[in-house]
Amino acid sequence: MTRIEKRFAALRAAGRKAFIPFISAGDPDLETFAHILAGLPQAGCDLIEIGMPFSDPMADGPAIERANLRAFAAGITMKKIIAAVAAFRRADAETPIILMGYINPILSYGIDAFAADAQNAGVDGLIIADLPPEEDSTLRAAAQKHGIDIVRLVAPTTDENRLATILNGAGGFLYYVSVAGITGSKQAAAEPVARAVAAIRPHTNLPVAVGFGITTPEQAHDIAAVADGVVVGSAIVNRIAANLDGDNKPKQGLTADVLGFVATLADAAHGN
Repeated sequence: MTRIEKRFAALRAAGRKAFIPFISAGDPDLETFAHILAGLPQAGCDLIEIGMPFSDPMADGPAIERANLRAFAAGITMKKIIAAVAAFRRADAETPIILMGYINPILSYGIDAFAADAQNAGVDGLIIADLPPEEDSTLRAAAQKHGIDIVRLVAPTTDENRLATILNGAGGFLYYVSVAGITGSKQAAAEPVARAVAAIRPHTNLPVAVGFGITTPEQAHDIAAVADGVVVGSAIVNRIAANLDGDNKPKQGLTADVLGFVATLADAAHGN
């Protein structure tokens, strides 16, 4: 059983839903990112999604685009992302880590080398936003060889035929994108999400986590009531940005403030 499977099984046994934060690797700088990452489990996070910064993040809105630029300015690279996961694993062997990003940096790294290094660092899953199921066989084979799940995205526009294609080779959990659009652009509503998740469940035993458009504890609570997990990204990234000075340098107390905000989201998601 993988770390992701173990975590969802434990949550299910406890009658709890998963809270999954998203942070961009290297944002706002490498040291602060490492401190935030290390504190997320204690803030109540059940799985952690780490963004791999990319110059053309087509699924991401302005907040995450700006986070990517801050990370690049701080010197983030794919190898440094892998190293950050390995450093996290020295203190935490249980919390699942999912890397989210785009295929070009992985191709530049080398698919087999990336999968091997990711496994050695302790990565559990990959979400590649611009790689459709029909095109991911090479990455999927490398990931499976190294025990890494390919987490697939399901959209509000996905029909049953397309869902069958998405589920073929999917692992870990399904990521339901609650709004048609980029991250941080719209607000998720529980009622349509509930209908969509109910339509997905008969086709798979994978847990369904919902992301995009969830920004407040109240929304996290409502979405958790109808799904297996809640993903929050832009709201956390915006909280980081709110704690920077005019030169994008961290203000005193940034890490504590961000982790405190994350804890309110996690508590709300766990309140079902």
